[in-house]
Amino acid sequence: MVGLALVLGALAGCGGPPPVSSPPDVASVEPAAPRGTPDQMLLKEALQRRDLTPTEAAALSDRLLGNGDAVLQDQETMARLVLLLLKAMNKHGDKESRPVLLRNLGIIYYHQKKYKDARQQLQNSIELNPRNARTHFYLAKLFIQQGLIYEGQGKKKVAKQQFKRAAIEMDQARKLEPRNTLYRQDIKQIVQQEVGK
Repeated sequence: MVGLALVLGALAGCGGPPPVSSPPDVASVEPAAPRGTPDQMLLKEALQRRDLTPTEAAALSDRLLGNGDAVLQDQETMARLVLLLLKAMNKHGDKESRPVLLRNLGIIYYHQKKYKDARQQLQNSIELNPRNARTHFYLAKLFIQQGLIYEGQGKKKVAKQQFKRAAIEMDQARKLEPRNTLYRQDIKQIVQQEVGK
């Protein structure tokens, strides 16, 4: 064996065939880096092989939705999150996780412009926990959106009713979390934001 190595080495130096290299050790090859945030990876894993409790699913969805527009614009992540939330709601969870699951599903539907579904989920969440400011805030945004739609259709009276409902929801959010600057916004500010989208 040593002789063969010397002959191959000599041939390589004399213009002979190049030395034969062994294939890399599979264990030494680094796997490709996973794509996405740790929470996005956990979400993918939860749908493939790991089962999350309703409480864990609620916490994961809160974290993902709290990351802002980058996650909300990622259609793949949002589709996975809808599946996770629906799966979690089919399990028996505690009384605290179900309203969060419903609210977060409503938030996703809102951003997907599925306003009827969003309203149903948000109102179901409010029935279970009327003391969640974020749910009231999203209901306010939903009523503003519906008001803008009616206004665009020339239905001024119905639009005005929607804007009044939005103001009531914003007032409720402010009462529940008076220090949150997001909830201190005026309805007109939110309307301008929604029109600007």
